[in-house]
Amino acid sequence: MVISSRQEDIAAPVSAIFYMVAAYFLFSFLDTSIKYLAVAGIAPLFIAWTRFAGHAVLVPALFRGWRDPARFRAVSPMAHIVRGAFLCGSTIFNILALRYLQLAETTSIYFFGPMVITALAGPLLGEWAGWRRWLAILTGFVGVLVITRPGVGVFGIGHVFALCSMLSNSIYVIMTRRMSTSETPESLIFYSALAPMILLTPTLWFTEWPSIGPFHWLVLLLLGLFGGLGHWCLIQAYRQATATALAPYPYMQMVWMIAFGWLVFDQFPDNWTLAGAGIIVASGLYILHREHRLRVKNRAAPDAETEAVAKKL
Repeated sequence: MVISSRQEDIAAPVSAIFYMVAAYFLFSFLDTSIKYLAVAGIAPLFIAWTRFAGHAVLVPALFRGWRDPARFRAVSPMAHIVRGAFLCGSTIFNILALRYLQLAETTSIYFFGPMVITALAGPLLGEWAGWRRWLAILTGFVGVLVITRPGVGVFGIGHVFALCSMLSNSIYVIMTRRMSTSETPESLIFYSALAPMILLTPTLWFTEWPSIGPFHWLVLLLLGLFGGLGHWCLIQAYRQATATALAPYPYMQMVWMIAFGWLVFDQFPDNWTLAGAGIIVASGLYILHREHRLRVKNRAAPDAETEAVAKKL
């Protein structure tokens, strides 16, 4: 049976869906573990270093790097360092945010990232958004305001950290999209851990070392497993299905975060957080829907002029 190009865009095999769900389940474990360690008083820089060190060790094993080391060759080492620095900043800000906010709150603000990426893609990548997607971006921002509620005594330092984490990650994603044309997937995932680990290593000399019990050490060691295996699952998913087909599944992380927040920390998001999260998720899904329709229009466009008009929709 011949599958049409439109069907290829929306169809995802069960295995790809499984990998996507597993990836964000692991990322939920990662954030829950980080919050547990941060609340226990362990230094954020040490938590971040341990997370990236475990990731850097695990990635070559998952990809069997000894079989073809050339897959990990960096075409632009400096770009990898800058990209790793933004991921490092995103992780540290996220750790700081988790000290003050519930898991569901930080995740809701993080989900505003795709809208920020859509806005930044114009000046940074030349991929300008049309008025419908800008309207979705503004709607998503309303969702962030519903969660943070500035001016009514709710907006605090934790929300600032969460927003900084989201912005840092958005630039990291923009750089990933730009570098993916020249760098291998293996190098992108490996150096995204190795560069932050190297950048954070000097800070260990100035980090306060509280008494860390055996269980805390176990959780620290598992950070790299949750992060590295989660990214590996993402790559497996995107090898089998398009980004459009898999776009809705990351939002399932909100379910895991609410569940873990309740089970581990006895915290349940209030109605404002749930309402804001719903607005952000709806806006993000609409943007993904518009991008899918634009791809269909661009394929059908008979000439460059018609394609340019389609991009403005």
